[in-house]
This record gives sequence, structure tokens and C-alpha cells, in this order.
Amino acid sequence: MKKIVIFGGGSGLSQLLKGLKLFPIDVTAVVSVSDNGGSTGRVRKDYNIPAVGDVSKVLLSMSECENDIKELMNYRFTKSKSLGNHSIKNLLLTALLDLKGNFDTSLPVLEKILDVKGKVLPLTEDNVDLVGLTSDGKKIVGEEQITYTKKKVVRITYSNEITVNPKVIESVKKADLIIFSSGSLITSIIPHLLNNKLNNVIKNSKAKKMYICNLFTQPGETDDYKVSDHLKLLESYLGKNTIDIVIANNSKMNSALVKKYSKKEQKDPVELDMEELQKMQKVVIADKLYIVEDNVYRHDALKTAYLVFSYLMDGNK
Repeated sequence: MKKIVIFGGGSGLSQLLKGLKLFPIDVTAVVSVSDNGGSTGRVRKDYNIPAVGDVSKVLLSMSECENDIKELMNYRFTKSKSLGNHSIKNLLLTALLDLKGNFDTSLPVLEKILDVKGKVLPLTEDNVDLVGLTSDGKKIVGEEQITYTKKKVVRITYSNEITVNPKVIESVKKADLIIFSSGSLITSIIPHLLNNKLNNVIKNSKAKKMYICNLFTQPGETDDYKVSDHLKLLESYLGKNTIDIVIANNSKMNSALVKKYSKKEQKDPVELDMEELQKMQKVVIADKLYIVEDNVYRHDALKTAYLVFSYLMDGNK
């Protein structure tokens, strides 16, 4: 069975995994653990642990359990001040970390409860924060603070050196395809690329490297970015010509919802600049990739996963 390793975090990774779990492939999802906002940030502070939110979200997206169980896991205590809007899945993973001491021994328990198809690996067991360097030389500490800053963030580091999970290194070495998922480029994807050892393993891997581009730009992070700009930023950390294949949306977006995104959230559709990508010698798989769920644009999980699977089976010969 072909092996895929995917780097990401948050909703972008979770959406892709919903589709990929339907195909006969061996999927390993590597998740960043530096989020310090919301429920995750509070349990990090209380228990001095890495972020659990993205890990628990990704576990649930790969779960084969019944919908009632998924609804229970997603339940938040919105009516309780003492329980602070925590979700059940975050509390469960926090409890397991407190009992077991690390992700390595905690995740198999939750994977068994949720009947997870595939593997979920935290990037590191270290409890660290992201640090953003702005265009005017200021340092911003914390993923949430970086996300909401009005200043242009030009570089990302960690508050301390991290030790990458050895299982991540092992999985990359065995991969047939390495994917950088859609999602927040600066705070979800690039955190995986800040360790030289892991970067070297990725670059030296014989597997093709794929990037699934975002549908929309993100304010303060990728304003006015086209698809090629996303790639150039990725390769400024990974190394030039590391990415081989790009999956990107090629369908025009023109709706009241797009206008709402632009006006209220300062997000605009990412333009597919094919000519520049061809100059960069990238293989581009372009299709209409979006759907609208609950008045939110998302990647079409099934179509995107099908394009990945098709490339893996036919295009990667």
C-alpha cells in the first residue's frame, strides 16, 4: 500500500483527511503543536503541555466512529464558566497526557476509542511557542498573537529549539508522497519546516513533494499572494525546487460570500498564475476544488483526495 505523509494543522488538514481516509492508502498526518489560543491555550497553560487542539481535531477527521460519538467529541461546554468552552476531545487528550506523560503513549488510546484510520503524529513532544519577526523588526510571541497582528510577519522561528518526533523522521523516509496541506501557511505549515534535520530528510527523500494551495489569502500572512507566492514562501524554508507538484483551484469565485470574505475578513481568492508556475517548472493539477459548507468555503475533500490518489497511482511513475 502506498504511503503518504501530510504536514499541516487545523481545518485545512482535517478537511483533506476526511477525503483521503476513503482511499486505499496508508496516511500519516503530522500535526504542529504550538497553538496557544482558545481552549488549547488554556489547557497548555494549566498543564504545561504542547497544544492538543489540532491533534484532537485531526484524530476525529480520520475517525471511523459513529456520528453520535463525533458529536460528543466536538461538544463544547459553552454554558459553563468553570469548564471554559473546552471541547470533550481536548479534555480527553489532556487527561491522557496527564496520565501517560506524552503523546507517544497517549495517542494510541484515543486512536483506539475513535477507531482512527491511519496515523497521527505530533511534530514534537516539546512545549514551545511560535515567534514571528515583523517587517519592522519586532518579535511577536505566540501563534494566536501572530495570527491577529496587524503587522506583516516576514519570518517564523520557535521560542526554543525543538526535537522532532523520531516517528516523523521515520515516516518521511518511508513515504511515497509528501504533502504540505492547505491551511494557515505561516502558523500551520511553516512550523514544520523550522528544523534543519527534518528539512534535510524531506529534501533527501525520493518521494515527490506536493503542495495543496489555499483557496483564500490570509490577512497579515499572505495578502495579495498568488499560488506561486505561496510556493516561494514555502521554498524559502524548504529550499528552492523542493516542491514538485501543486494542486490549486482554477475556478473563478464570484459570489456574495466571496465579497463578504473580502470586506469583513480581508480574504481574497488565491489567483492561479500558471505562467509563473511553469517558469518555476512545477507540475500543476488544477480543478474546481471548492465547496460551500455552512456558509464557509472549504476544499472539496473528496475531489482533492481523488486528485492526490490519482497522481499517486498514475502520475508518480
